[in-house]
Amino acid sequence: MTQGRETTRALTDEARTGDDAWMCLALQEAYACLERDEVPVGAVVVVGNQLIARAGNRTRTACDPTAHAEIVALRAAAQQLGNYRLTEATLYVTLEPCAMCAGALIQARIARLVFGALDPKAGAVVSHFGLCTSPVLNHRLVVTGGVQALRCGDVLRDFFRKRRQ
Repeated sequence: MTQGRETTRALTDEARTGDDAWMCLALQEAYACLERDEVPVGAVVVVGNQLIARAGNRTRTACDPTAHAEIVALRAAAQQLGNYRLTEATLYVTLEPCAMCAGALIQARIARLVFGALDPKAGAVVSHFGLCTSPVLNHRLVVTGGVQALRCGDVLRDFFRKRRQ
């Protein structure tokens, strides 16, 4: 991570295994997006070792520009827990969040963000801005990137390659 190194935890082998398992669920959501002709990004919200919510992108099917996987998953998690503050939660997402989603993570007070592939064009966590670890903002997240990055990136690359053909 380029910004916020002090808030990025080194993972133990046990934590990495857990992160990989949760990212597999997020990838399942990304693959489900393909059936709806949505950009394949998936997200899951976990508290402790319990799945609270899962979602994939729904911008096209919901005709809603804010229906990114992260936002849909945060909304479902808040409803499930009965609180918009998700202070004990970890969000796993297959793609580095954009500025809108990073802002939502901060507003929800998510404890930790784990993402798969970097988004060099619109990523606002590591690629640009460093929003989730900015000392200017009132909340900072622990950020872990690159979990199953190749698989997460491949599903997106394949999707866009097929659309261009």
